[in-house]
Amino acid sequence: MMDRQTISDAKRLVIKVGSALLTNDGAGIDRQAIDAWVEQIAKLISAGKEVVLVSSGAVAEGLVRLGLDSRPQTIHMLQSAAAVGQMGLIQTYETSFRRFERQTAQILLDHDDMANRERYLNARGVMQTLMALKVVPIVNENDTVVTDEIRFGDNDRLAALVANLIDADALVILTDKDGMYDANPDVDASAQLIAHAYASDSSLDAQAGTSNGALGRGGMQTKLEAARLASRSGCNTVIAGGRNQDILSRICAGENVGTFLSADKTPLAARKQWLAGQLQVKGSLVLDEGATKVLHQQGRSLLAVGVTAVVGSFTRGELVSCVDAKGVEVARGLVNYNSDETQLIQGKSTEEIIKILGYCDDDELIHRDNLVIVK
Repeated sequence: MMDRQTISDAKRLVIKVGSALLTNDGAGIDRQAIDAWVEQIAKLISAGKEVVLVSSGAVAEGLVRLGLDSRPQTIHMLQSAAAVGQMGLIQTYETSFRRFERQTAQILLDHDDMANRERYLNARGVMQTLMALKVVPIVNENDTVVTDEIRFGDNDRLAALVANLIDADALVILTDKDGMYDANPDVDASAQLIAHAYASDSSLDAQAGTSNGALGRGGMQTKLEAARLASRSGCNTVIAGGRNQDILSRICAGENVGTFLSADKTPLAARKQWLAGQLQVKGSLVLDEGATKVLHQQGRSLLAVGVTAVVGSFTRGELVSCVDAKGVEVARGLVNYNSDETQLIQGKSTEEIIKILGYCDDDELIHRDNLVIVK
């Protein structure tokens, strides 16, 4: 049900602020704007809410400090800009929160922190402990060490994964637009703000577009994808203009501002949220029609007999994608056999595995506890 009251009632929130807002479109850290958001967050915490802040802006601030007028193309220059900018960004937040006698904690994450189950649970435990202590966790991607192959892609996605990680009730994404529109407001004066929609609504994709900012990596499409990812844990999302007066207070009061994207699906169990959010898929299994239906309709384990082809190289326990005959991903999970073994047993019954391999460690290719439907 699409109800703004769910945002007002939310006890645990993830708030994400983008680079263009934080650096006033590249002019350097906008301390006045940060002070305004921090004041609102401090009030929310005093009212009993728990808040995790996901902040972009490290690279953008680094560019200003280093006197660069455009985003570097080389990975080491980007990492250097992030390292320099992170100093100023966190210092600004710490100084601003101290006005309200609030402690802050810096948390830098990369994909390995989310892909490794033990590290994932450790990050969850740390954030929960910090919130219990009334400390504000400030999260950013660890841009100083991350590479394109293992990055989250943008901080919108990171914010959604953090929302899943801590079982947040609401995700608030502050951007330089007032929300999602039914057309591009930069070129179409008749564009109308979308006030309410379900995150799963496929018609939103055409309206979101694919634009990217000069400073950040994400456009409105990434914010829509973040809302869908957050919805896997039953988390509703608001996308709103961060420059609007008292925007966080108004959102959390249930006011009709920005775009409210409702989570309309049953939340996934915590372990399956973790599986669904992983980026590094090591290979794929092509399923026949029968296996595809069984996964969708019955939620059963994947057996080797339902696999028609194996793509890529993977080892036991790694994440693989399950696709239908058209190549559309329908599920993903942790595989019980490596790629060479899987090629040998694909299309075979469980009883034939031991004859082919000489052993049968698991009856299932992917056990249902390690399998999540993504379509």
